[in-house]
Amino acid sequence: MTMAHPFQNCLLRVLPEADLALLTPHLVPVPLEIGAVVVGVNEPFTHAYFPEGGLASIISKTHDQRNLEVGIFGRDGMVSTALVLGVDRTPHETSVQAPGTWLRIEADRLRGAMRQSPALTSVLMRYVQAFLLVLSQTALSNGSYTVEERLARWLLLAHDRLDGDELPLTHEFLSLMLGVQRATVTLATHVLEGKGMIRARRARIMILDRAKLETAAGDTYGVAEREYERLIGPFRKA
Repeated sequence: MTMAHPFQNCLLRVLPEADLALLTPHLVPVPLEIGAVVVGVNEPFTHAYFPEGGLASIISKTHDQRNLEVGIFGRDGMVSTALVLGVDRTPHETSVQAPGTWLRIEADRLRGAMRQSPALTSVLMRYVQAFLLVLSQTALSNGSYTVEERLARWLLLAHDRLDGDELPLTHEFLSLMLGVQRATVTLATHVLEGKGMIRARRARIMILDRAKLETAAGDTYGVAEREYERLIGPFRKA
């Protein structure tokens, strides 16, 4: 890889070249498919990953399988934020929800680069803050908003992070995102589709009117996105 900033990952793109050079020789492209578990529950971190494309979920898992997605990221982020904070493992799982190529680096290499580069550390710590806003907005949405509003938000989150207007999202994934049954997802999808915001097909959702979708999402969408742009830079679709 060259120093011409060939990356799609937003965190890598904002790094000064000298700081990026600490990572570049050690970044290994890894294609990841849907369902791939990147970080297992309580497994010690061996690598960090910077997605160039695709979509991933941070999942809170329970013994009785009442699992819930608590966070989402793609080329706007990296995994694991816990690693950035100096922690060696997490009780959450990170798994791939839309395929893409990720850049993998050994955890010790990243830790070493952070010790050498205040700029790298600053960018990653700012990302941690931005991601905390995503988590807090998810909690607010789950506790205070309707399923249709929450679905509109999650579709916008996915739309921001994936290329094009066709999203490879299954009802199983959406039910995990929203913490509801698939039948409830189907009803909510029909509501948004009936209002001309989306078109739903098997394992695919086409965004037809983003402006309407943003209106439907209300205050569930926008706060975390503006904070990311303030701290790191633009990443959303217009």
